[in-house]
Amino acid sequence: MRKLPILVKDEIAPLEVVVLGIAEDFGGKPSYEEAYDPKSKEHIKAGTFPLEKDLIKEIQAFNVIFEKYNVEVCRPENIENYNQIFSRDIAFVIDEKFIVPNILENRSREFYAISSIVKQINPKLIVKMPVGASVEGGDVMPWDDCIFVGVSDENDFQNYTVARTNYAGVEFLQRTFPERVVVSFELNKSDVDPRDNALHLDCCFQPIGKGQAVIYPGGFKYKEDVQFLVDYFGEENIIEITKNEMYYMNSNLFSINPEVIVSEKRSTRLNNELRSRGFIVEEIPYAEISKMGGSLRCSTLPLRRKYNG
Repeated sequence: MRKLPILVKDEIAPLEVVVLGIAEDFGGKPSYEEAYDPKSKEHIKAGTFPLEKDLIKEIQAFNVIFEKYNVEVCRPENIENYNQIFSRDIAFVIDEKFIVPNILENRSREFYAISSIVKQINPKLIVKMPVGASVEGGDVMPWDDCIFVGVSDENDFQNYTVARTNYAGVEFLQRTFPERVVVSFELNKSDVDPRDNALHLDCCFQPIGKGQAVIYPGGFKYKEDVQFLVDYFGEENIIEITKNEMYYMNSNLFSINPEVIVSEKRSTRLNNELRSRGFIVEEIPYAEISKMGGSLRCSTLPLRRKYNG
């Protein structure tokens, strides 16, 4: 069996290897009670929940972009009648460590579907999160000497299904990566209204190339956290999106490299703004997948990016 080197220091270095989720046999429309995010519930109730054939087409469009940029794409093994689209949350790489987090119990089988990929990674680099600590990959962003983390306090974590990362998880990250500064931001949560819910940090914030960032301030519980990010990146480097744009997952884009960003084609204003700032924007359809509470970044698990030196 081949060895698979892993290395992810940030969100933008040239991507070499990635796990991309699959939509085949995703299980179809769940019952309202089975759904565990407010956006899925909204579309179940409205009769607009996506069809499998449309989800497959959108992920294939993403795969075409990866092929264009010579990115090696790994895929989970198919589990019948099981949603395996959002691979970001089931594991993540920071530096040369592969982190296995504690996630929702009804998603646990997703990790076993990538076991053949994980077996190619040096076991010494695999770190299992301890009991009591919870983090999902959508809340975690390595950036420069920091790790940005979306988090919920104990009250929110116990009371909201959409609260996926707790302070024990933040403490685990700080212990595991002592050379980095872990900066946490509490997010606004709602189990019933997707417009008032930042499911993960990448639903309201995303650093991109050229030292810039996309942000929806209303996703953050505290204004001082928003101000920290504005000061960190510089006001001129912040692209602010609206509540409606957050609802349509505009910030949940994905960087192939510092210059190339994959974005949903209906994110018209943001895509035009990115191009005006010198980015190459690869637009693909992803609106159906976004009905399930996640988008482009949520569908990916980067394993290796390229760094000089």
